[in-house]
Amino acid sequence: MRDGLPATLSRYWRVFATGLSFLVFGVGGLLLRVLVFPALNVVVRQPERRVTAARTVIRRAFRSYVDLMRALGVLRYDIRGVEKLDRGGLLILANHPTLIDTVFLMAFVKNADCIVKGALWNNPFTRGPVRAAGYINNEGGAELVDDCIASLRRGNNLIVFPEGTRTPANGVISMKRGAANIAVRGARDMTPVLIRCEPATLGKGDKWWRVPPRRVSISIEVQDDLAVAAFSEGAASDVMAARQLTEFLQNYFTGKCQNHA
Repeated sequence: MRDGLPATLSRYWRVFATGLSFLVFGVGGLLLRVLVFPALNVVVRQPERRVTAARTVIRRAFRSYVDLMRALGVLRYDIRGVEKLDRGGLLILANHPTLIDTVFLMAFVKNADCIVKGALWNNPFTRGPVRAAGYINNEGGAELVDDCIASLRRGNNLIVFPEGTRTPANGVISMKRGAANIAVRGARDMTPVLIRCEPATLGKGDKWWRVPPRRVSISIEVQDDLAVAAFSEGAASDVMAARQLTEFLQNYFTGKCQNHA
């Protein structure tokens, strides 16, 4: 939208538009908390239906939000294989290059569940939506994996970032074992999602106002399912199976990202 502007003006515009986008996100979250979800509690009395309705509201709000960022010229995006996500009970594993990866996935995945950091669980701008939608608090300790497995068995689509945090600036992907534990104990298949961001922005440690020299392009590719049984069968224990699967995921996502580069 702003590509026709001189380079300096274009950059100033994208700094302003990025700041505006963050402001809209915060205000939107607050409005959902104080207006939308209290009304939802009155209209929808059954808890399970209320959670489903809350997730639908969030999905549509996030879809509007990413389209707003595109309209403002902050970014462009391309999603391939999204039809593979039109199912239930999926364990969706994605790499995590940017701050807004969750927003994109939640915008396109129906009945999505996810693991939320404790800071977001208590943040005044985000706690309303994440609690209304029944997302999983990562401060659950030993019960966290059990909560994730229970979510999958209820038919939710669980989004997990196996790295546990955003990919560092050096681009080295380092997988934690939590996602593999969930897969081995509670999933038949995994649905990998490869996220690319060019030029890099909103990565781990990045400040929002340090926008890249040109408009960001987000590419999301939903890969074919991977069977969990290949790692659990023959393994001496779930612990060994999770270790093998973690190593596989490390090589899988690293290889995909390197091949693209």
